[in-house]
Amino acid sequence: MLINRSNLATLGVAFNTAFQAGLSQGESQWPTIATAVPSTTGKEEYGWLGKIPNVREWLGDRVIQNISQGKYAISNKDYEVTIGVDRNDIEDDNIGIYGPLFTELGRSSTANYDQLVWGLLKAGFATNCYDGQYFFDTDHPVLDANGVEQSVANTDGGSGEGWYLVDDSRALKPLILQKRKDWQLVAKDKLDDENVFNKKQFIYGVDARHNVGYGFWQFAWGSKQTLDVAHYNAARAALMGMKGDYARPLGLMPRTLIVGPSNEAAGRAIVEAQINAAGASNVYYQTAKLVVVPWLA
Repeated sequence: MLINRSNLATLGVAFNTAFQAGLSQGESQWPTIATAVPSTTGKEEYGWLGKIPNVREWLGDRVIQNISQGKYAISNKDYEVTIGVDRNDIEDDNIGIYGPLFTELGRSSTANYDQLVWGLLKAGFATNCYDGQYFFDTDHPVLDANGVEQSVANTDGGSGEGWYLVDDSRALKPLILQKRKDWQLVAKDKLDDENVFNKKQFIYGVDARHNVGYGFWQFAWGSKQTLDVAHYNAARAALMGMKGDYARPLGLMPRTLIVGPSNEAAGRAIVEAQINAAGASNVYYQTAKLVVVPWLA
């Protein structure tokens, strides 16, 4: 191929087309557990996570509920992937390998969201959320009916492979994917670019700005106990019984059971089998949708 501005522009369009195809090629699983929140600055404040507004009977004047408490913030981070295309490959028309490479570049870019979200979920047993406790903990501070602080759990501990029961129907899911800038392909492919002049390489890079963080811990139950009927039942009861401050029921319904590959069989036996191991009807059949997540392996 003759290397000139016109041919390089055509090649860049082809590479970007392959990249865009890759962005939509993979099946993202992060929306199961995280809500995408747009960002307009370097970081976003989520102090309002400390208070879920409550409806009250209107007696006398309105009571303003302050939702700007706490100092929980998610700072955006920069992510990039850069590849070089050898000038000789273009001159010799040896560019067939680069189309699939740019498609995979797009797929790996969008997969970064899954890597971050599911990695954060796994880390929830030892990483703080907005109230200063681990996201999955036994002593989240919640006010009882009399305004006295008490400890509430959204985990029963354990040391095995983690599994999660969540209510994913709310406007804000248990995790947050904060997006500042979507993935964008940028080319340094001018003939007088330093990388071309010195190294005979046309550089193509993608970058984005985003980060992940924790939302309401009340909407998820995390366990490292054996995934069996007894622990599944306990998780369901705990999640449905979850209350906000002043003993306000949250009305949560466990809708999704999330497991890694090692717990797939156990999860299917609990929520997808109509007959249990004893040959009786399975009372937990279809009580939750099973989602198997390879990123949790």
